Amino acid sequence: MARFTEIGTAIIPGKGTRLRLLQRNDEFSIKIAGTTGELMNSRVHGSEDALATLACERIADHPAPRILIGGLGMGFTLAAALSATDNEARVTVAELVPEVEQWNRGPLGAAAGNPLDDPRASVYIGDVAELLKTSDGEWDAILLDVDNGPEGLTRKENNWIYSDAGITAAQKALRPDGVLAYWSASQEHSFTEKLRAAGFSAEAVTVRGLRPGKGAYHVIWLAW
Repeated sequence: MARFTEIGTAIIPGKGTRLRLLQRNDEFSIKIAGTTGELMNSRVHGSEDALATLACERIADHPAPRILIGGLGMGFTLAAALSATDNEARVTVAELVPEVEQWNRGPLGAAAGNPLDDPRASVYIGDVAELLKTSDGEWDAILLDVDNGPEGLTRKENNWIYSDAGITAAQKALRPDGVLAYWSASQEHSFTEKLRAAGFSAEAVTVRGLRPGKGAYHVIWLAW
């Protein structure tokens, strides 16, 4: 079997951790240098798809929806959001690491069908937290996949997204009847209660990482 070859590296702002983009034939992997395991793999994106499809189902009747995605990754959540909405939708992806956008506009893009080529999609280079703090009733859906879940893994600053202040900012950034969604690698019941304490109705939906019925169990929180 062919081995992975490193085709790109990037530094995560604020932490200095190095990301590695690896390729083996048509398969891609993103890892944190010096650690075992993967952050992402292009063959395992069922739960990233679900983050978008579950949220978009709840705003299906919203005209010209505006969607904010926190974290571009390999582009699968963006691709699923574009697929689940009509031509009037506009999807903004906030990506902290500039090289990740470059990878998605380069060799990595084909894995998710080159969603950045869609004219409905745009990229904001920076922390999604800044958009949440400055938005006021702008988004029909906010989809957050910036870390492994409520316990930050890649960057301690990500913890704000899951804090009371972060939840309140996201709530303020939503339009009426909007939906807030979080991706997580694992369940954390206290986070469901934190969303409810903020005034949301909330549920944690268990999904499979690869595709329905296959792969590890991940969690999508939906709050509305």
